[in-house]
Amino acid sequence: MQTLIDFFPENSIAIYPSAEHWEQAIDLSMASLIESHAVKPEYSQAIKDATREIGPYYILAPEIAMPHARPENGVNHTALSLTLLREGVIFDADCEPVKLLIGLAAKDADSHIYAIQALSEMFCDDDSITSLLNATNTENIKEILKHY
Repeated sequence: MQTLIDFFPENSIAIYPSAEHWEQAIDLSMASLIESHAVKPEYSQAIKDATREIGPYYILAPEIAMPHARPENGVNHTALSLTLLREGVIFDADCEPVKLLIGLAAKDADSHIYAIQALSEMFCDDDSITSLLNATNTENIKEILKHY
């Protein structure tokens, strides 16, 4: 049976003290997906370009964002990354700083549906969100993801 953790390539979960600005936060969230060849380097740039054009369309909830772009912007295969920033970064003056970024690379319209459903379930659980935001290491995060 597939679980949420199955969508995360090796080394795709990371914790950083902070990001200097939202562009760096996007780069940090995409770095492991580029490294694992889930996306091409231009995918990260496509997210930043779209953000400049229409704003941070991928902010899901206070402190949580899911940066992504269209499949044709450089997705090789479906995968997720998780980046936790100890100190949040401002994406939009009207939104709380983002601490948790779930990088999404969707190859097509269907391959990521299970992952989105599992993430939705996880995001509806306040205890899971609190645990993710307060995780002390990547193993803590992996344990939470294995439950979905």
